[in-house]
Amino acid sequence: MIIHLFGGIHEIYFPYILMNPAVIIAPIAGNMAAIFWFNMMNCGLRGPASPGSIIAYLMMTPGPDMWKVIVGVVLAAAISFAIAAPIVKMAGSKSLEDAQNKVAARKAEAKGQAAMAKQGISSDINGSAIKKIIFACDAGMGSSAMGATKFRKRIQGIRPDITVANTSVDNIPGDCDIAVVQVTLVERAERSAPQAQIITIGNFLSDPNLDALYEKLDRADTAVTAAEGSAGQAEQDGAGGDGRDVITAAGIRLNQPSVSKEEAIQSAGELLAELGYVDASYVDAMQEREKIVTTYMGMGVAIPHGTTQAKGTVKKTGIVLLQYPEGVDFGEEKAQLVFGIAGIGDEHLDLLAKICEMLEDEEVLEELKTTADVSWVLERLS
Repeated sequence: MIIHLFGGIHEIYFPYILMNPAVIIAPIAGNMAAIFWFNMMNCGLRGPASPGSIIAYLMMTPGPDMWKVIVGVVLAAAISFAIAAPIVKMAGSKSLEDAQNKVAARKAEAKGQAAMAKQGISSDINGSAIKKIIFACDAGMGSSAMGATKFRKRIQGIRPDITVANTSVDNIPGDCDIAVVQVTLVERAERSAPQAQIITIGNFLSDPNLDALYEKLDRADTAVTAAEGSAGQAEQDGAGGDGRDVITAAGIRLNQPSVSKEEAIQSAGELLAELGYVDASYVDAMQEREKIVTTYMGMGVAIPHGTTQAKGTVKKTGIVLLQYPEGVDFGEEKAQLVFGIAGIGDEHLDLLAKICEMLEDEEVLEELKTTADVSWVLERLS
């Protein structure tokens, strides 16, 4: 409120409007009342007040009209408050952080409009020349790993010669042909891999741009030799560990009561620390990572993990699962399955591949969201 009043930075209230769009009625009504008052009193400013702070406003007010203008401002504020208060109260509690993230995402998306041709599937891309596709997220630990695993399996039958891998967005290799990133990470991806075609997505599991990329590769006029296919597959099959001890019965918590996103991430991080996978400071890094871009993957699954800077606090590779049958709000989506991830190298990729397999089996996925049998879950993930 102080920033808005004295600084004139009006976008400070945008997240509050996004939390409950009906609140927009309040400032509209307040402004209408103020304009009516100013017209009735035949008063106003000498010129535009920029920025729109109360200080600039009063500096542009003629001396004789000072009290009239102040009354108009107070009138607008009072009417806005009187209308907004009951609307906010009736709406109940909502996450301000989610609303702020929405504003940031929309800004990033708007900035990216000029570069959309580069970020979509360009019509002049030679699909047969593509040899390496990199899925990149902030840390290269969870979201991108699952996306790469799923897309690798998807194209295995048509283009086994293509290497599909994942990494952090700041470490995309120089021989990358296609880099797949979320829209908020585009600028970092372009700095890291200026030679690559950047494709932006909403989530790593299911996105129209991934479908378009698949079609481009499927239509490519290429003949893959058995040797090329075997070499490409061998390079990718070499990634990952055997998955043993990455997830244990102690790391599975079922039938948890619905909580906020922040509380769910906190619980997953604390369980990782309790089981000796990470230092306690890793939990804060998981919360920080969620502010950069959501770890919600789609299909009711979220995979919170730490930032790139927090990799040094990982003691050993581990994954925990918290099941919320009623769901946890991740923005506009609900996650029933929250996988907390701490990875060293590629040791957790085999387990992420198994999770991807389960996502493709609708019956197993739905059972996983509601089962109370820890042994059954462990059997599917081990």
